Amino acid sequence: MTAKWAAKQGARVLVIEKRQEIGSPVRCGEGMSKDWLPEVGIKPGKWINLEVEGARIFAPNETVFEINEKSAGNEVGYVVERDGFDKALAIDAANAGAEFLLKTAAVGVLKDGGQVLGARVKQFGEPFEIRAKVTIAADGFESQVGRWAGLSTNIPTRDMDSCLQYRMTNVDCDTRYCDFYLGKVAPGGYVWIFPKDEGLANVGIGVQLSKITGMAEARKYLDDWIAKHPAYAKGKKIDMVGGGVSISPPVKQSAADGIMIVGDAARMIDPLTGGGIANGCIAGKICGTVAAESVHAGDFSKTFLDKYDRGWRARLEEKLYRNWLAKEKLCTLSDEIFNKLVDALSTVHLQKLSVHNILKAVRDKHPEITQEFAEFL
Repeated sequence: MTAKWAAKQGARVLVIEKRQEIGSPVRCGEGMSKDWLPEVGIKPGKWINLEVEGARIFAPNETVFEINEKSAGNEVGYVVERDGFDKALAIDAANAGAEFLLKTAAVGVLKDGGQVLGARVKQFGEPFEIRAKVTIAADGFESQVGRWAGLSTNIPTRDMDSCLQYRMTNVDCDTRYCDFYLGKVAPGGYVWIFPKDEGLANVGIGVQLSKITGMAEARKYLDDWIAKHPAYAKGKKIDMVGGGVSISPPVKQSAADGIMIVGDAARMIDPLTGGGIANGCIAGKICGTVAAESVHAGDFSKTFLDKYDRGWRARLEEKLYRNWLAKEKLCTLSDEIFNKLVDALSTVHLQKLSVHNILKAVRDKHPEITQEFAEFL
């Protein structure tokens, strides 16, 4: 997205991709909202598997609360083929004028004093340098480029989820909804079901890393959940992906002299839902636009590039921090409180899902748990 918008506005753009194929391997639940697509110039395409009506939130006792897709957050609207989506973005960027260098890994940054001047890379084992007026780090959850440039991207384990997902066939999934299961079945996170087609779904889990010892434990939680749900226990696993997801506040600084960081690398994933596609693309457009402006102005200073920092924060930061605070609270709740919370929500029809409306529903149905949410009042 950043490459597309920088190229559209006249900058010469080179995208460095460490793998031989854009979009692979997939590390994504493959659910995303859709209202933001026109804002960044994306047209729905063949990468869409399903359009869903909304989400269902299941309490530990499996009381269910249904919400429409507009209120459901960053992961509900479309279920997609993420590799196909990423390839579509790459085609858009290439058509706008961006060039791609595949099977090429960044191994360091070039600096003169505090100014980033490009990257040191390797392709097929051969090292070389790429010089650039502006370097953009879009290297995901495990980002190193920002750190090499002196930008802090470290986060504590309580702000990370360990995630694992199976693609399963021969399951009984409802293609109208994305489903989410809360409570101790997934400590500090949730189990998700994203339907891909009739009988085919992504079944995954995110568990707060501070609550487990590693990926094997996350897998055990998911396998245990599947074993207890006959609609999925009878299914067959045909694919498995895993990795880490940040559930933290965004980085405190996303620009420095000659460099900007964007997307997962800048901790722009929604801390409550774990969804990052929309935020990454929205920030990517701002980043690409500012990159092109800096090239045309001949100014690559932090002072100039901070226009990007101000831009994405104005658009995204308030919700990211609000949802991080909500995540912090939800991670402390017992199954009993989750049951009462979802019970309260399931008995009212909310036109808009907001903290105020949720707390009103809780006060009306289960006033005895209102003190659990005192800091949000």
